[in-house]
Amino acid sequence: MTEHRRPELSVRAGFSREDWDRRYASAGLLWSAEPNRRFVEEVGELVPGRALDVGCGEGRNAVWLAARGWQVTGVDFSEVALDKARGLAARHDVDVEWVLADVLEYRPAGRAFDLVAVLYLQLPANERRAVVRSAVSALAPGGLLFVLGHDTTNLAEGYGGPKDSRVLFTPEDVVADLLGLTTERVEKVHRNVELDDGDAVAIDALVCARAAPIG
Repeated sequence: MTEHRRPELSVRAGFSREDWDRRYASAGLLWSAEPNRRFVEEVGELVPGRALDVGCGEGRNAVWLAARGWQVTGVDFSEVALDKARGLAARHDVDVEWVLADVLEYRPAGRAFDLVAVLYLQLPANERRAVVRSAVSALAPGGLLFVLGHDTTNLAEGYGGPKDSRVLFTPEDVVADLLGLTTERVEKVHRNVELDDGDAVAIDALVCARAAPIG
C-alpha cells in the first residue's frame, strides 16, 4: 500500500477520516462486496487498461476492475476501509495498488489512466471541482471519466443519501467542472433501493466524459 502524508483531522463533522474509520470499523463490509451496478453497465465492455478509483472505500469497484484485467489504483483516506479492501482483493486473488491519501491532496500521475472513477464522493462544490479537475488531468488520451453520486433532487424527491444539500450535485454541476472533455452521458438516473417494507427510489447524477484521443 502506498501511503502519502497521513490525512489530518477533517474539516467537517461527519465527513472526517475519523468518522469514516468508525463507519468502516464493523466486522462486515459497510457496503456490498459487489460492484456498483451502474458502473458495471457503463464500463463493463471497455478494454482493460489502467484505472484509478478515487475515494475507493472498501474497494468493491476496484477489485471488480482488477478481476477483469485492469491495472488498478484505489485511493481513500480511511485506513480501515483500505484494510477491508486488501482483504477483498485477497479473496478475489487480484492485485490492486491501495493508496492512503486524502483525495483533496492526492495528485495522480498526469495523462496516465484509461479510466478514472469517482463514485459517491459527496463534497462541497469547491472541493468536488478540485477533485474532478484532478481526475481529468489523470486521464490518458481517449480515457473515460465516470462520475456517479447522489443528485441534488434526491434530498426532496429520492431516498437515502446525505441530508446536507451542500454535498449534493447535478450532472450539469459536474459538466461545469470538466475541462476539455467530450461528454457521452449527462443525466439523472434512478436507482431502486430494497427496503424491508417495500422498495424506494434514489436519484443519482451520472456523467461519463472522454478525453480527446491522440491525433
